[in-house]
Amino acid sequence: MSGKNTVYSTDQGKHCSRCSKPQAQCQCKSRTRSASSGLQSSAKVSDGIVRLHRQSKGRAGKPVTLITGLDIKMEELKKLAKTIKTKCGVGGKIEGHDILLQGDKRAMIKIELESLGYTVKIAGG
Repeated sequence: MSGKNTVYSTDQGKHCSRCSKPQAQCQCKSRTRSASSGLQSSAKVSDGIVRLHRQSKGRAGKPVTLITGLDIKMEELKKLAKTIKTKCGVGGKIEGHDILLQGDKRAMIKIELESLGYTVKIAGG
């Protein structure tokens, strides 16, 4: 058996995809965390484009508008959500770092966000 590589082993758990060592012994995970820790804690990384999705799956057929890609702090996100909900006259909530609004109001939301200086795309169907 010497000279052959192990194809699959679960005795040490998951292995790092970069260095192939067990995650407990991984040398590259400490470098990855320290390099990106400041950015990940404040907001999600985005490409600068705000996307408006229409969803109805899992909501008894009722449409909702999901606003994703906002690269702002949570306090500003709450203020923006309140402004949009008031402007559209609908309810909604914040899920993670996205805004979820009742109804399909993508056209109205796009106009409002563009007036605030965001680059907006309508995504999905």
